[in-house]
This record gives sequence, C-alpha cells and structure tokens, in this order.
Amino acid sequence: MAETTEAVRGSAVAEAVDRAEAACVARGVQFTELRRQVLRLVLESPQPIGAYALLDRLRADRPGAAPPTIYRALDFLQEQGLVHRVERLNAFVGCAGPEAHHSCGHGHDHPHQFLICGRCGATAEICDERVAEAVAEAARAAGFVPSRTTVEVEGLCVACAAAPACA
Repeated sequence: MAETTEAVRGSAVAEAVDRAEAACVARGVQFTELRRQVLRLVLESPQPIGAYALLDRLRADRPGAAPPTIYRALDFLQEQGLVHRVERLNAFVGCAGPEAHHSCGHGHDHPHQFLICGRCGATAEICDERVAEAVAEAARAAGFVPSRTTVEVEGLCVACAAAPACA
C-alpha cells in the first residue's frame, strides 16, 4: 500500500529530527526532548512559523510552556544550524539540508539565502556560493567584517507567478 503524502512527510520529519539528534551528539551538545519537539513542529509546518504559533502547538503536549521556553529552544536550534529565522516574516524554518551546507564548507553557520513569495508566503532556502561571495566582497570593499549574512528576496514563487493575480 502506498504511503500518503502526510505519512511520507511525517517520515521525512522523523528522519530529519533523528539526523539533528545525531549531529548534536557528535558536537557534544544536549538535544533534549523539548528541543526535539520544537524542531519537529518547525519541520512539520508547511510555511515559516512564528514563535507564538509554535508555543500554541507546543502547549498541546506541554500546557505550562511559556514564551521563554520556546525562545530558548529556538536559540539552541539556530545555534546548531537546524533552523533559521526568516527576518522578513519574523518566523522560523528548518534548515533545507544542513548536510548539503556542511559539505559546501559553511558548517552550521552557513550564509542564509531565502526566496519568499509575497503572495502565498512560500519560502525556499538556497545556498548559492556566488551570492555569499558577492556579499562578502562588497562588505570587504566597504571595510566591513560581517559576522552573519542573511539574504531575503521577496517575489513570486513558480505557482503564484503562473497563476493570474486576484483583482
């Protein structure tokens, strides 16, 4: 029997959480049950999700959870390169493939580049070395030493660009 899309997505989320746990163990940092839950909630979300929406979902299992609970977990997940904050949306997304970024030499602090659909909110993470190099070069030319780089591009995703605009 073929798996449903939701079951496949659930399986992919579970595998991603397991990989995240293995990476944390390898780095010698604690991947607590709370951190596991928050990462799972971020990965299950079809679009970037805000901290308070995460908190609402977390309260289904942890009724006493408070804002500092979610923010501490998100800070840890960001430090480990497992989630990113999309500044424009004030929301969080799972890293699109930390293994790919780690192999391109960025480690868990790779440059963040996001494509954000202004119509439907779909957000895609890319890791384009040319973009990272261009920003780094421009910063050096200005005498600036960046500590973190996030590039967010707003426009239309493929589906929205193909669909007629609503009046």
